[in-house]
Amino acid sequence: MANETLKENDHGAGVHPLKFSLWLIIISIIMMFAAFTSAYIVRRAEGDWLEYDLPSILLINTIVIVLSSVAMQMAYAAAKHNNLQRLKIMLLVTLGLGVAFLVGQWNAWAILVQNNVYFGGSGSNPAGSFLYVLTGVHGFHLITGLIFVCITLASSLKYKVHSKNLLRIQLCTTYWHFLGGLWLYLYIFLRINH
Repeated sequence: MANETLKENDHGAGVHPLKFSLWLIIISIIMMFAAFTSAYIVRRAEGDWLEYDLPSILLINTIVIVLSSVAMQMAYAAAKHNNLQRLKIMLLVTLGLGVAFLVGQWNAWAILVQNNVYFGGSGSNPAGSFLYVLTGVHGFHLITGLIFVCITLASSLKYKVHSKNLLRIQLCTTYWHFLGGLWLYLYIFLRINH
């Protein structure tokens, strides 16, 4: 019975409840990051804002997350065409690139600390705190995306993801592309407003 909830709704009675739930989650995350970036702009205009160089590894991370999105799209295409071996490989590539992105973010934080840019506390500047919050909260959501990729990969190993059962890979692909798009927004926002 639980497995039936992950099958596509074939009778055309509207949007699948899991797709609807995912879109509600995505909308709430968009609202949260809109609030963060709005607060960034307002706080920056108040003055007392530390200017520092963004770690160059953020550009590398941007390339990594774009490549992971390409790999995820290739996994989805493989599932649609019942190329189950390629599906598994592309999910593994997505997983690997997602982990590489998180390692890159950790390294970016290490570079910030080396440059005396800290989060909160006495003597810190809100500019650094905002960068930690934006990248940290995105990183948290990326971890949830990696868990979703792992679940989808485990399902593909049990042959539960294929052309007649695409819902799980559709949901995973949508969420992963959203996370990639969100990072692109954050990176461009930081480059323009930094």
